[in-house]
This record gives sequence, structure tokens and C-alpha cells, in this order.
Amino acid sequence: MGLKSNLHNFRQKNKDKKWLPAFSAIHTFLFLPNETTHNGTHIKAADDLKRTMNTVIMAMVPCLIFGMFNAGYQHHLAFGEIQQATGGFFSSAFWTMDNFMVGFWKVLPLVIVSYGVGLAIEILFAIKNSHEVEEGYLVTGMLVPLIVPIDTPLWMLAVAVAFGVVIGKEVFGGTGMNILNPALTIRAFLFFAYPTWMSGDKVWVQGAVERDQMIAAGENLDAISGETILGSLAQNKGAGYEVMDMFYGLIPGSVGETSTVLILLAGLFLIFTKIGSWRIMLSSVIGALVMGLIFNGVVSSGWISETSKFYGLMSTEFWHHLLIGGFAFGTVFMATDPVTASQTNKGKWIYGFLIGFISIMIRVFNPAYPEGVMLAILLMNVFAPTIDHYVVQGNVKRRMKRLKVKTA
Repeated sequence: MGLKSNLHNFRQKNKDKKWLPAFSAIHTFLFLPNETTHNGTHIKAADDLKRTMNTVIMAMVPCLIFGMFNAGYQHHLAFGEIQQATGGFFSSAFWTMDNFMVGFWKVLPLVIVSYGVGLAIEILFAIKNSHEVEEGYLVTGMLVPLIVPIDTPLWMLAVAVAFGVVIGKEVFGGTGMNILNPALTIRAFLFFAYPTWMSGDKVWVQGAVERDQMIAAGENLDAISGETILGSLAQNKGAGYEVMDMFYGLIPGSVGETSTVLILLAGLFLIFTKIGSWRIMLSSVIGALVMGLIFNGVVSSGWISETSKFYGLMSTEFWHHLLIGGFAFGTVFMATDPVTASQTNKGKWIYGFLIGFISIMIRVFNPAYPEGVMLAILLMNVFAPTIDHYVVQGNVKRRMKRLKVKTA
């Protein structure tokens, strides 16, 4: 009670100070929200926005740690310093401190820049507008380092984060008011502003550029290319990896989106805690499988030749699309964003199905950027209010018809 009383007196004395929102943000992060409802509510619960955000972060931590190990593992493979791990997820060659330290020192700066720039902008807007700092960026700040290539320059990430927070969220009014997922807005800015840093075979493996320079200088390295499965399939080269490697995540890719097994467990955790929508997750998977089956049918019918630039991804087993690229990560952590997703139950089914369907369509027909989940989610973010509108209007019309029948 003494601490609470002192904090109350402190706020009263400094209520006109511009820096008070920044102080309140730190206090709220460490303790409880500044204001809680004690009576007059329909529903009482122990959770709040901070706890919700922290729960999502907890679900992402295993992906973050695995990404650090995988970053080091892919680095050593690229330089031919180790052999491909046998035993998959349980391989002792993967879970080594050497792999972890290489990844740790590459991923940690990405996390620091993401949170540092994003929270600084949030605090500046809170001070300017004299309102509390909201906890919405806690999740976005963790998502951003997990969806970018390991060798993304820090200055580039800082520019993208500033753009995403200001244009993707603050201009709409802050947390809860944005129509686009901020993390995907940041990723989209990086892709369109700096496309050479977001694709190819040099950005997914730490030190790949230096490796190629060594090879060009005449050094004999028994190394892997560092190309992602999607990039390889887009060039009709085949996947090049075993299915279980795809499932476990021992493949090149963005920091946190390679391990399907960990993402699946995170999705189950979010469903259990009632934070993630199982309807959106399930319908996204169904949409992706349907589109994959359609493409497999086109290949089986002979309508497309093996020399076509679309053949590699079209002929990929329909269910393999769930294991490669960022589809699983986007479905679990970003398609289910409660602010930008559909709010009605029927709308969630439509919204999720279209995300999965369009993701695979973009993946196949855009070989220059063979990953469609980012663009599909952003597109459906825009249409989510429209979907909900027609779902609600349809329900209203059905109720009106039943009312007419009863009164007739």
C-alpha cells in the first residue's frame, strides 16, 4: 500500500509533466496497469493487454532460441565446417553452444534495434499526445526480428521499424486502431524498399557473401548454397531437403519461421490460452491445401510442361507448402492478430481460408518473390472489415425474415 500511495502522490505532483507517460509505461511493464476496474463490469478477468502480449511473446521464445541455433548451424554449413546433421531435431551436431553463440550475436542486435526504435517512437507519440504508452508493440517488437533474414543491416531494420510504427499504426490512432499488421507492414517496407536484401541466396545465411568471395578467390569450400527451399523450387531445382528437415526447421530461412514443429506447438498454446483463433488457423491451412491440390491437379493433367517457370512450385506436394517458407509462422502469429483480423466467427473462416488460398497462389505465380503469406495477410487485413460487414448484414437479414414469418 505504501508503494501504491507513493506512486499515486508522485503522479499527482507531476501530472503536467510531458515525461509522465514514459514513467507510467515502465511502471505498467514492471507491475500492474495504472487503472483497473473494481465494479460495474459485465466480465471480470485477471488478464490485461500486457499479460496477453506477454503470453504471445512466451509462445515465440522457443522459435527465437531455435532460430539462434539454426543461424549458427546454417553458417557453419555454408563454410563447410560441419556436415549436414543426422537425427534432425534431436541431432547433437545442431544443439551445440558454438551454433548458439553465432546465432545469438547475430539475432540479439536485431531484437535490440526492433524494440529500441519501436518503443522510442511509441513513447514520443505518447508524450506528444499526452496519453499512456500502450503495450501493443511488445509483440511486434519480437515478431520483427523473427521474420527478417539473418543478415539484414541494422540501419535498414531501424528505418523499416520507424516506417511500420508510424505509418502502420500511429497514424491510425495507435494500438487497437490500426488496419494493417505492423510487423508485416515493416516486412513489406523492407521487401519493396530493399528487395535485394530480402531475397536470393546470400541473405539467409550469416556470412554467405564472405563465403562466396572466398570461393571466388580460389578457396575450396565444401559448402551449401544457402538458398531457401522456395527459391530453389521457383527455379525448378527441387527442394533439396528431406521432409523432416522442413518440419523440424533445419533449413535456411528467416530467423524464427523455419521450425514448423515449434510453430505448431506455439499455435496450440495460443489456442489453449484463448488468444489465437483456431478458426483462422484451421481455415488458413484448409485454404492452402485446396490451392495446393488445384495446382497438383493442373500438373497431373499435363496442362503445364516441366520446362515452365511455374512447374517447380506447382508440382510440389500440396501439403509440403505448409512446411516451407513463412506460411506456418504467418498463420499462427500474424493472421490471428485480433486487431486486424475478422471479428465474427463466420468472417474468421472466410478470412483465414482466403489467406491460405491466396498465399499459395502468390507463391506459385510470383517466382521473383516465392513467398505469398505476407502479401496475402496484408490484403486480407484490408478486407477484414468488409467481410465482417457482410456477415453481420447477412445475419440481420435472416433475423428479419424470421421475424416476418412469426408476425405473419
